Amino acid sequence: MKKISVIVPVYFNAESLPILFEKIKKIESQLIDLEMMLELVFVDDGSGDTSLEELLNIKKARPSTKIAKLTRNFGAVHASKCGMQFVTGDCFMILAADLQDPPELILQMVEKWRAGSKFTICVRISREDPFISKFFAACYYWLLHRLVMANYPAGGYDMALMDKTLLPHVQQSSKNLYTPLLAYWLGYKPVVIPYQRARREHGKSHWTFKKKFKAFIDVMLGFSVTPIRLISGFGAIVSCLSFTYGLSVVLHATFGKMPIQGFASIVALITFLLGLIIVMLGIIGEYLWRVFDEINKRPEVVIDEIY
Repeated sequence: MKKISVIVPVYFNAESLPILFEKIKKIESQLIDLEMMLELVFVDDGSGDTSLEELLNIKKARPSTKIAKLTRNFGAVHASKCGMQFVTGDCFMILAADLQDPPELILQMVEKWRAGSKFTICVRISREDPFISKFFAACYYWLLHRLVMANYPAGGYDMALMDKTLLPHVQQSSKNLYTPLLAYWLGYKPVVIPYQRARREHGKSHWTFKKKFKAFIDVMLGFSVTPIRLISGFGAIVSCLSFTYGLSVVLHATFGKMPIQGFASIVALITFLLGLIIVMLGIIGEYLWRVFDEINKRPEVVIDEIY
């Protein structure tokens, strides 16, 4: 029998885990009818609630379940990559534990994989999220399409079933690369399954604005050279304008037509250029930090216990 490996990163999901497990048990029985085995891998990403206790209850009910407990919270992307080291299936996927992405889509993705698709994604066509979340998501994908990857799905995706041939590329990727974007960047033509993202009903989301902003920076700087080129282009424009202005000042002074300039305009120009330089240095520093982070041999995650 073929095997599908499902990785579930867990962070403060104690309320949704029992419901998720009931859904997975039903899905597993249907997978058996399709002659597919299920490998279930949970990664406790430093949860501060009773998530680990719920996971151990799941393991009692289903002994073949694998659980990795991390020493602290490292982030969903890193936790997911940690779970990949336990994958032994013919295909694998990452499933959120908050039930906003319906687990029932697993069956549809398996059918696509059995039909020959190496990369099947579930694309969000709508989302029942607060207005502010929808607004920031729209801005993010607008920038993503224009600066990084023009053909990326408009609504984005989190659920994807990948063939085991993709596993080494994702597992051995950089520490700061966003996994869904990397999987799409690999070039395998995806089979698309549309779905509606549900509102979160269990627990509180810990996907804070700070974490979203970090993910945004990782995506923009990890997959695109556009920010550096924008800096170069803008710097060239400012240099040309400054040279033109300087030349006009020299000519006016040479012919005795140099007016007395105001203090405010000079200060405004200096502060603008200094602020621009600081922003440019910050962007360059972000690129340099990613180089340093890759070569400093720091582990991506630290596993405390394996059950």
